[in-house]
Amino acid sequence: MNGIVDPQFWAKKKVFLTGHSGFKGGWLTIWLATMGARIIGYSLSPKPNPNLFEVAKISSLCESSLIGDICDLNSLRNAIIKAAPDVVIHMAAQPLVRYSYENPIETYATNVMGTAHLLEAIRSCSSVRVVIIVTTDKCYENKEWVWGYRENEPMGGYDPYSSSKGCAELVTKAYRESFFSENEYANHRIVIASVRAGNVIGGGDWSADRLIPDAIRAFEANRPLIIRNPLAIRPWQHVLEPLSGYLVLAQAMFERGVEYSGAWNFGPQDSDARSVKEVIELLIREWGATTTWTQDGAPQPHEAHFLKLDCSKAKQVLNWRINWNLEKAITTIVEWHHAYSKGGDMLAMTCKQIESYNAW
Repeated sequence: MNGIVDPQFWAKKKVFLTGHSGFKGGWLTIWLATMGARIIGYSLSPKPNPNLFEVAKISSLCESSLIGDICDLNSLRNAIIKAAPDVVIHMAAQPLVRYSYENPIETYATNVMGTAHLLEAIRSCSSVRVVIIVTTDKCYENKEWVWGYRENEPMGGYDPYSSSKGCAELVTKAYRESFFSENEYANHRIVIASVRAGNVIGGGDWSADRLIPDAIRAFEANRPLIIRNPLAIRPWQHVLEPLSGYLVLAQAMFERGVEYSGAWNFGPQDSDARSVKEVIELLIREWGATTTWTQDGAPQPHEAHFLKLDCSKAKQVLNWRINWNLEKAITTIVEWHHAYSKGGDMLAMTCKQIESYNAW
């Protein structure tokens, strides 16, 4: 593998993408569309307002854009059977840690049973060759050590969100071994992998309780940004970094089979595991903001202090590489949101940044 996303491979490939109305799913939909893929999106209605899905007119890029809930097995199964995709990429999720404290049952239902429903639906669809299950770096049992977590580390999770993603990993492994085993590959012809990324950032993210969107809202309102844990260290990466890994991995799985199944990390370089305080100060400088930040003194629910991924497997086996460091990621985010504030064509802006990433 040369580690580079191949547009020719994706041209005319039929891709069933859950969560295409979300931030990360929106960026992937646009990238796939630029390569000529046939996209069937399946997700809940987009939120919040504004959102990337509507701002960039993403539904227009899909062969079919379906509003549906992954917790509805029959609806999901019928949609996949009708679509008859080559590749399934599962991104639909409840993605927020703090929300999971307030809504734990919804979080487990979506992230655990939703994943089980997706895998169960695939059992009824003979066209599928590749399945990518997107989880998170927070699926690991976090011991707050300085080393990056490898794919064979134990699953865990202190909060409902993190543990739900650890559970999703276990569900994926169980389905792979029970119904899509390597020994029976000649019969089922389906390869399944799970992928884990760091703290993903990029233009078009307006989610609540995420650092960059919260900061941009504060800058635009000219009010101080309130930070919960300024010294917490996270592996920050532009959204295109892990997406490139998912696309490279999917091609390897399609062309070479079960040797590429299993779990994969697609995190940033070690130097981009930085504190919340550092990230905000970078963003303030790049934005040209006159506001400052202050720490929230109220009691906070538990969140991991230190987390880092070891991506040696992806780099050595797939020759996957990281194109943009944190400084470049921050620059592109500011560029994107300044263009949005001026009424720019945000689909064109997003395509421009994807093109720039590919040329880096």
